[in-house]
Amino acid sequence: MDLRELRNCFGQFATGVTVITWKDDQGERHGITVNSFTSVSLDPALVLVSIAKNAKACSGLKNRSFVINVLSESQESYAWQFAGRPDENLVVEWEESNGLPHLKNALATFECIPWAEYEGGDHILYVGKVEDFSYSDEEGLLFFRGKFIKKEMQQPAL
Repeated sequence: MDLRELRNCFGQFATGVTVITWKDDQGERHGITVNSFTSVSLDPALVLVSIAKNAKACSGLKNRSFVINVLSESQESYAWQFAGRPDENLVVEWEESNGLPHLKNALATFECIPWAEYEGGDHILYVGKVEDFSYSDEEGLLFFRGKFIKKEMQQPAL
């Protein structure tokens, strides 16, 4: 099987873009851009993120509370920043809630405590129990065919 073509096929499914954030034992903030995020259950409230085993964040998230920050369309620079293409001139604006780091002005946030983790091939599937959440009515940043895109609102026909 051609893995590059398989990745291209997966890319036909448009997703939102998230940055998963957490603090390490020294209180340092960390984050990783992830588009593999899904709700799992409403009762209990569970969400899942999939992190590549070879990513530094994979071991950093183990047994840690974390925040899923759904990015607004104005936050593409954050997507790149936490995807391993940092801009030294970018000022990341943080907020704290319940001791967890949030990206300021995220479209939505989910504060999670660890629930379970599973082997998923070359990824680890982290399931978090949602302890708190918030959202706004801004537009979201999308990822489609390997590119970030912004939703264009179409006016209804009269």
